[in-house]
Amino acid sequence: MADVMLVTGANGFIGSALCRRLRTAGGSVRGGVRDRSNIPRDGGSEASGFDWVVLHDHSTDTETQQALDGVQMVIHLAARVHIMEDRAGDPLGEFRRINSDWTERLARAAARQGVRRFVYLSSIKVNGEESTVPFTEADAPNPQDPYGISKWEAEQALEAVSSETGLETVVVRSPLVYGPGVGGNFLQLLNVLRRGIPLPLALVENRRSLICRANLVDAIIRCAQDTRAAGRTYLVSDGEDLSTPELIRRLAKALGVSARLWNFPLPLLRLIGQVLGKSMVIDRLLGSLQIDSSRIRRELDWHPPCSVDDGLAETAAWFSGVRVRLSQAA
Repeated sequence: MADVMLVTGANGFIGSALCRRLRTAGGSVRGGVRDRSNIPRDGGSEASGFDWVVLHDHSTDTETQQALDGVQMVIHLAARVHIMEDRAGDPLGEFRRINSDWTERLARAAARQGVRRFVYLSSIKVNGEESTVPFTEADAPNPQDPYGISKWEAEQALEAVSSETGLETVVVRSPLVYGPGVGGNFLQLLNVLRRGIPLPLALVENRRSLICRANLVDAIIRCAQDTRAAGRTYLVSDGEDLSTPELIRRLAKALGVSARLWNFPLPLLRLIGQVLGKSMVIDRLLGSLQIDSSRIRRELDWHPPCSVDDGLAETAAWFSGVRVRLSQAA
């Protein structure tokens, strides 16, 4: 009998792709969503090996127990995501409530229910915001913002739960994820390139690690299924780091448009970012953040199935299709 996997955040950008992949492979999947209105119309049924449960940080112990009934593995994706301009009165408190406290409660409930393995999607922000050399799992955590702090606290909580209960935990730290359906800054970049807006980034010489959604999903599944992953933390990436100008050029090529890059003094660009209150955005465009993902490749024999160019092409094809549909609807 196949293991029953509970995936939290199952309707999200990563969760939806993960559930489709698991279901295609014949897995028995239970998708956790925050509200019944989030259940996709084509969500399937228990008869087809897929069912949905409402599960979130305010779920009662009874509701959580019911969601975990019969589950052997939990893949915990649901989180309060990183927000560039967070207007919450207590940002750290809000991130802790969902990302740290709820993760620990869910893990303890899973252990009580006899769940064997708990895979947690964390963030490279646990390591820090910039790197002069590629980050590794051995580096001392250095989270800089409430989101990163809450993710690191969740990892520590999981380690404690594992030590106390024997629950197998696996932590996956990911950099920026892109792919069909992407939002945030990556979607903004797609829109900028489509509109042909010139970008003053030709002089940037940074290096940044990314991961396409298909590669992240593949790595998560490997961590859920490989016995060697128990108790480990893994940093994952596409394996090819790009500078910001190179990413723009490759993405523009995938979109079939020209990359309009021009030279602009970087110190002046940083100053403008400070004046406009966009320093964090500029830092991400100019700074380096590289990941050494050799541990997961070495220990689990995992290799990204999708190249950077293939991932960008798939993302561009999705974006172009969305634009066509919107134009037709108008």
